[in-house]
Amino acid sequence: MKIVFLGAPGVGKGTHAGMIAERAFHIPKISTGDLFREEAKKGTELGKKLQKIMESGELVPDEMVIEILRQRISQPDCGKGYILDGFPRTIPQAEALDRITDIDLVVNMVASEQTIIDRISNRYTCRQCGEIYNIKFVPPKVEGKCDKCGGELYRREDQEPDVVRERLRVYKEKTAPLIDYYRKKGILLEVNAEGEVNEVHERIYNAIKEWLSERGKL
Repeated sequence: MKIVFLGAPGVGKGTHAGMIAERAFHIPKISTGDLFREEAKKGTELGKKLQKIMESGELVPDEMVIEILRQRISQPDCGKGYILDGFPRTIPQAEALDRITDIDLVVNMVASEQTIIDRISNRYTCRQCGEIYNIKFVPPKVEGKCDKCGGELYRREDQEPDVVRERLRVYKEKTAPLIDYYRKKGILLEVNAEGEVNEVHERIYNAIKEWLSERGKL
């Protein structure tokens, strides 16, 4: 099963994509951001290029993203499928993805702008491994410390309310065509992402099961 999770910044794509990947399908969740960080740590030529791009704050070119993703989904653990977290983000990326794989389902998580701003303002990231926490909904076991590596947690500048509103504006501008793109393919499932983590998870899990069952894919 190959699934894409879409949604605005802060809507909970990463959290819920991971939960669904583990509970429902036992397949890997793939985040392009995680792939970039892993490649940069390796110190390869590609990794060095990625490190420079990320440090400059620029977007990683589509052709580079697709190549890294192509390599990742060719690994043995992706044999039964995978869930893509937040990719693609634009029509050209979606078209490039279509050329290397077939997507079964696209889950679009929808929440109000205020809900997203509230969530992001409580979000902290590990400086060391990039793990993300929400101090209100998914707090670390030890305040200010990452559960995975013990690294320091911090709030990024792009998580300030005014910056978040601009990110949401850009997201709506670039992603609305992408939602229509998948709707026309008949593989888009929209899910209300308002509420507590467990409540939203159950909603997504049940919606996916129903969608697959109706199409004889379960």
